[in-house]
Amino acid sequence: MRKFIEKLVEGGLLISGSVSSFTILLIIVFLFKEATGLFNSPEVEEGYVLAVNPENPVEHLSPEQIMDVFDANITNWADLNGKNQDILVFRLSDLTNYYTEEELGDEFQYVPEKINELIHKEPGIIAFFPEQYQAENFQGKIISGATIKPSEFFGGTKWYPTSTPAPIFGLIPLLLGTLLVSIGAIVLSLPFGIAVAIYLAEIANTRTRNFLKPVIELLAGIPSVVYGFFGLVVIVPLIQKTLNLPVGETAFAGSVVLAIMALPTIITVAEDAMRTTPRAMKEASLALGATQWQTIYKVIIPYSISGITSAVVLGIGRAIGETMAVLMVTGNAAVIPTSFFEPVRTIPATIAAELGEAPAGGAHYQALFLLGAVLFLITLSLSIAVEYISSKRKI
Repeated sequence: MRKFIEKLVEGGLLISGSVSSFTILLIIVFLFKEATGLFNSPEVEEGYVLAVNPENPVEHLSPEQIMDVFDANITNWADLNGKNQDILVFRLSDLTNYYTEEELGDEFQYVPEKINELIHKEPGIIAFFPEQYQAENFQGKIISGATIKPSEFFGGTKWYPTSTPAPIFGLIPLLLGTLLVSIGAIVLSLPFGIAVAIYLAEIANTRTRNFLKPVIELLAGIPSVVYGFFGLVVIVPLIQKTLNLPVGETAFAGSVVLAIMALPTIITVAEDAMRTTPRAMKEASLALGATQWQTIYKVIIPYSISGITSAVVLGIGRAIGETMAVLMVTGNAAVIPTSFFEPVRTIPATIAAELGEAPAGGAHYQALFLLGAVLFLITLSLSIAVEYISSKRKI
């Protein structure tokens, strides 16, 4: 009977582990499947046509060039390697400026014909209209056939996912914002975290350690939205007032909040690593005449350096993957940051803020999944680094 129960438990654990592993694998496959679909999406909004006069020598425009044209930042085709003539931007809503309602038809049945006529008549036109209004004998030149390229996403410096007619998905500002906030958090939390870990492991008495250790570990269980609310109410106004900034929602505010959130992880892991130092090594150091601080610096820290490094990497992982707290205090500006005291936007905050509004299966939806894939690869690299560092021990 006992062997039967053991076999039953063993089988249950095997099934549970297999199901969990298979589920994780399916999630990863789904993530990358949705993410890579972005590079099959057209640069111009799906279901629409972007066309120019057939005599226009311009063959293709990048999404950033299209945005500049429709925002009137570029007004001459010469700036786009075309002829020296003014650009005439045309949207479907502009059609009544050229034709009367009678000419368009009672049921707008003549709209395709009139759009075709207008494009053929105006040499400097660039027209953006729904695909359903493209005439069968369309005489314009369509320049919206290209799909989004990987270089445009991974090398893009702008993030305008709802820009019309061509959305822009650039990773660089979001990646730099994520790294800036995360590195700032580690720079702020690391010295204090290691100092507290040394105090708990080697200096504090048993009573103090038994009180502080559970309290510190309890901080890790506080919901991130609580930290975000604390940062928004306390830290953001304090930074704005102290540094005399236009706004307090900056990368520095995000770093401070994340530093507070990363401290329990750094302290706990580093303290556990230091306490694994063999007592014989510490006593030998003291017996040779070293002071307590010399023993900590020369013996304990070198012996536990792998555990301390793991604590740092885990803290970075916590900072990079954090969503709600960062969303609340960093200002959510998807621009390339030039300092710690400017609003930024991180990858997790972008996914949290935009996924609910992105049409399922669309380019915006797929771009957010690709951001998730990038975040997954970053955290995977950190996990591999933790495993590699933890497997080594410097003696």
